[in-house]
Amino acid sequence: MAERRKPTRSMTSGRRNTRDREVVLLPTLPKQLTVSSAGVEADYLELVTRDAALVLLNRSPEGLDYWMDEILKLADPASYGRLKADLVRIVEEQRGSDVTQAFVIRSMTVDPKGLTSDVTGTLKTFVGAQVIASDERRFRFNWTYRGLRLALSGFSQLPPKDPTKDAQ
Repeated sequence: MAERRKPTRSMTSGRRNTRDREVVLLPTLPKQLTVSSAGVEADYLELVTRDAALVLLNRSPEGLDYWMDEILKLADPASYGRLKADLVRIVEEQRGSDVTQAFVIRSMTVDPKGLTSDVTGTLKTFVGAQVIASDERRFRFNWTYRGLRLALSGFSQLPPKDPTKDAQ
């Protein structure tokens, strides 16, 4: 939810009334969040990462141009060229194929101080309607925060977690 004060002219006094305000409702947010120049809140980083991961990791040949454009809207200006080159490579590999991928998020960790997010889930690869692979994957999203803008500066696939280390 974003809040903005809007000056209005009172009908009776002619003075500006600053008590009126506009509230922008974002229906996908489960609670009120604030954005501050002091840094990124973990909840905000998690929500932005969730949306970015779902766009980035779910794609099909029919929507590749839209897919790339939406990801580049999140890009940090300093990383735009590198991100676009990575995405163009993916588009060129996938265009004209019958390969689609779908990602289901299982868990996420965020580091607001380090501006990173790690997302774990199942990545399914389809050729037509046939599932040809279903694997657990981990991805890291790197972010920058300038002014009040959280922007994507990079993403990569991480090696799988070693289950023997988690048991210790």
